Amino acid sequence: MSGTAAPWWRHAVIYQVYIRSFADGNGDGVGDIAGIRSRLPYLKSLGVDAIWINPWYKSPMADHGYDVADFREIDPLFGTVAEAERLIEEAHEHGIRVIPDIVPNHTSDRHAWFRAALAAGPGSPERERYVFRPGRGPDGSEPPNDWVSCFGGPAWTRVPDGEWYLHLFAPEQPDLNWRHPDVHAEFESVLRFWLGRGVDGFRIDVAHGLVKHPDLPDLPPRRDPDAEPARPHLDHPHWDRDEVHEIYRAWRKVADEFPGDRCFVAEAWADTPERLAAYVRPEGLHTAFNFDFLMSGWDAKDLRTVIDDSLAMLGAVGAPATWVLSNHDVMRHPSRYGRRRVRRWVANERYVPEGPADLTLGTRRARAAALLMLALPGGAYIYQGEELGLPEVEDLPESVLQDPVWERSGHTDRGRDGCRVPIPWSGDSAPYGFSPADATASPWLPQPSDWAHYSVAAQTGDPGSMLELYRTALHLRRRHPALGDGTLTWQEAPEGVLAFTRSPGFACVINLSSTPYPLPPHTSVLLSSGPLENDLLPPDQAVWLER
Repeated sequence: MSGTAAPWWRHAVIYQVYIRSFADGNGDGVGDIAGIRSRLPYLKSLGVDAIWINPWYKSPMADHGYDVADFREIDPLFGTVAEAERLIEEAHEHGIRVIPDIVPNHTSDRHAWFRAALAAGPGSPERERYVFRPGRGPDGSEPPNDWVSCFGGPAWTRVPDGEWYLHLFAPEQPDLNWRHPDVHAEFESVLRFWLGRGVDGFRIDVAHGLVKHPDLPDLPPRRDPDAEPARPHLDHPHWDRDEVHEIYRAWRKVADEFPGDRCFVAEAWADTPERLAAYVRPEGLHTAFNFDFLMSGWDAKDLRTVIDDSLAMLGAVGAPATWVLSNHDVMRHPSRYGRRRVRRWVANERYVPEGPADLTLGTRRARAAALLMLALPGGAYIYQGEELGLPEVEDLPESVLQDPVWERSGHTDRGRDGCRVPIPWSGDSAPYGFSPADATASPWLPQPSDWAHYSVAAQTGDPGSMLELYRTALHLRRRHPALGDGTLTWQEAPEGVLAFTRSPGFACVINLSSTPYPLPPHTSVLLSSGPLENDLLPPDQAVWLER
């Protein structure tokens, strides 16, 4: 599993497993560790280097596992710690590394610490581990400040004794106080618990949100999303504060205690590439998600700017770039790209689509975007089902919606369930092999009746399928000496076309214009996202060339 001389995480393709929706091993309609274990041969054949698993810890599931009640236990819905250990061992036997989520910004309100804080009362040491404050107003009936929850509504909830506690997400997810030494010690202990069981690193949820301004001031003026260029970083009271980096320097030391190249990847939303690069400076975290790339519109100028800025800022601190098109929090990109006007959107803002999706267009663009992403220097993330071309399920009945965003927004935001529908493996009807034949329950979210053609079985062996495009691209990426970590050189191209080379002997061209583009000189076509027309690259397609 050592690969090249460079650390594996500098060039890895990491597959995101949203555990509830990947594979159901016991037939209860919810994905689990047994399901992941059963699909390890598929992941190996796909050609990924590692899997990132969304939270599997003990949880009341108010936010589908991101409300953790015990970081050292696996929730019975998913399995046991012993099963997790076997998964890690078996994944390693397949040459696949394992990166679980860690959720350090908050716990569940069922966590032992929070139960103790409620019982102990105002001014107690137990409450100091969280962010409790008296309210404003003559009787303390108003929240301590004007902060709002990412899921809608105020970020404060009042308890019976009159104090308020902070939750930047759901009320069932109280924020921890990272100015308290107990919090630091506890999470370093949790890291050692799982690293000692063989995990290869962690994805850090809300990595930019741990530290809050000590005075808890009201929010700064709202940023204008249409401002160009974006306003410089503000001294925000709870996002992307400089103090978080002290935490991650300590975590890096913990990871370095263990043999092998253990790594962290930060889910960090930052105003600028410079702010993002601060997370991955030497002695800090290893990598960070590149949300600027994910949030880009279908526009050559915009994409090139994001690519250049990302490579420059991350390269300046010696860190590799990472690239991602979809995840469990955003609309799947075939549906985003299927809008004629695919606009850029702003960090920490919900993506609002404009009009219905043209999935023929969106799929064509998604195929091209995959080749662009996998040709860029650094690492890449694939969200489960992306390799099948799955679209967003935008017509889920309101009665089945489970994302807390739906309720917290007063039923104005449908939330993220549409990108979390269980993926299809085989068969002509639901559950499409997601659950075993003797399953006792239907999938936790309903699958569309027309998804049979998206299944792994239906696409396997079909050279025109999205799955075979990804398989071919991933195996070429492993073999070709130009791909993975490194640099690129832009080539001259007309407006709407991006063309670059990588040494030795590789070129990538993506046509985001409305007219066909003549291919540059090459010796052979390695892979194209769709049929070429007399050495012309049609609109919304990409190609890999041998030079």
